[in-house]
Amino acid sequence: MSETVLIVGAGAGLSAAVARRFAADGAKVALASRHPGKLDALVAELGARAYACDVAERAAVEALVAEVTADLGAPDVVMFNPSARARGPFTELDPEAVKQALLVTCYGGYLVCNAVVPAMLARGSGTILLTGASASVKGYARSASFAMGKFGLRGLAQSLARELQPQGLHIAHFVIDGGIRSAQRPDDGNDTMLDPAAIAETYFQVARQHRSAWTWEVELRPWQENF
Repeated sequence: MSETVLIVGAGAGLSAAVARRFAADGAKVALASRHPGKLDALVAELGARAYACDVAERAAVEALVAEVTADLGAPDVVMFNPSARARGPFTELDPEAVKQALLVTCYGGYLVCNAVVPAMLARGSGTILLTGASASVKGYARSASFAMGKFGLRGLAQSLARELQPQGLHIAHFVIDGGIRSAQRPDDGNDTMLDPAAIAETYFQVARQHRSAWTWEVELRPWQENF
């Protein structure tokens, strides 16, 4: 029986590459986004299903997981990919924009985990993949909200790994330390930006790790990126 993979915060970049990699292995793929219409081409390409979800809203997240479970079965692998930020000098940040950034980037991760973990525990297996960034471990100037959100998501991952891995659930956090190439951000031909397909391969392989050698965190950066 093929596994069910739920990708939350789906779009045209990294999440699409991860969806393609798991679909190539025969997985049933569910894609969640605030604007699912933008996923039409990817849905058609992969035979996936798209769902609308605002990860900052508990009811929306719980409804998403219930719908996916009814349509495709309880998720075996869940990728959490959303993030938001309020940019600018600290004294000029809008507190409400900062609050929203934290709700999406960090609290949304908690809500998704909260919704999928019970079924995984009941089954005794499951994998949760949380997407971090350079800001997960380095707080940059004029980026307080992003650092707060990503630091919090990393803390969630570490706490869940320590609590849930002994119960059969694999929790992994990915520090994406560099720019990801795209049509809008092409590489210069020297691999100075992360290839989304290469990142996706690492997500896939981490999800396939034997439980005797699980990774809770991995850093990915281009060969020319400074540590």
